[in-house]
Amino acid sequence: MTVLIAGCGDLGTEVGLRFAAAGHNVVGLRRSPDKLPAEISGMFADLSVAVPELPEDVDIVVVAIAADTSTEEAYRAAYLNGVKNVLDALERQSIEPQRILFVSSTAVYKDSGGAVVDESTPTEPTRFSGRVLVEAEDLLFSRTQGTKTQPISLRLGGIYGPGRTRLIDQVRSGTAVIPAQPRHTNRVHRDDAAAMIVHLTTMEAVPDRVYVGVDDHAAEMGDVMRFLASEMGCPEPPTAAPGNASDAGPGDKRCSNKRLRATGFEFTFPTYKEGYRALLAGEGVRHP
Repeated sequence: MTVLIAGCGDLGTEVGLRFAAAGHNVVGLRRSPDKLPAEISGMFADLSVAVPELPEDVDIVVVAIAADTSTEEAYRAAYLNGVKNVLDALERQSIEPQRILFVSSTAVYKDSGGAVVDESTPTEPTRFSGRVLVEAEDLLFSRTQGTKTQPISLRLGGIYGPGRTRLIDQVRSGTAVIPAQPRHTNRVHRDDAAAMIVHLTTMEAVPDRVYVGVDDHAAEMGDVMRFLASEMGCPEPPTAAPGNASDAGPGDKRCSNKRLRATGFEFTFPTYKEGYRALLAGEGVRHP
């Protein structure tokens, strides 16, 4: 089986290594293919501006693109143009893969005031990032309608893991500030996110079109910071004054992974505690 990773950065590379370890042929598209490990056949592609040339025998496509910067222009170039150019390439070469998975985000949901959101919750994003991702999802669903390809949107929470240690660094340096208003954070370890992608694109059952990809515990940000401080022997971060800029954030919602769990998926790091402990111990590092 041939797997195409369109946007083979950190997450895409981890996905590709897992497919390769399972004996599949993996092709990774990125602007710097020479940085890919030997297990992945690298091909140059700038998906934001051009339609790539693809292998003819693609069975699974994973679109794991990341924007260069947090601007609407960068998001449109990466996600909307990226999905369109991959779909255009498949159509131009008359390739109909079995499944195509787009790595989306829980940013497609608005602040729910701490209420639970899942795949049935309407996508009503209030920020440009969520709006662009919804457009990209809609494009994927509309362009694959009437084909044999099964489209999947995996809405990931905040990814942490090797190389993604911002919160650890903030707590360790003493710059972390606990929000004055309690706010839930929906997280997923990089390795579990990669495992989800492999699972959903290869499982026997016909996949749903949308899955929320978060761990089992939507924890309050303050609890996560206090946990990290305790694990590292650092002072507990201070709490922001009400109305302080540090209290601003993406809103408060608790994302549910019940649909993903119902497929039989098992987490290596079911909560932030297992994931951060492994990260602090230097575990879970599969590649630089």
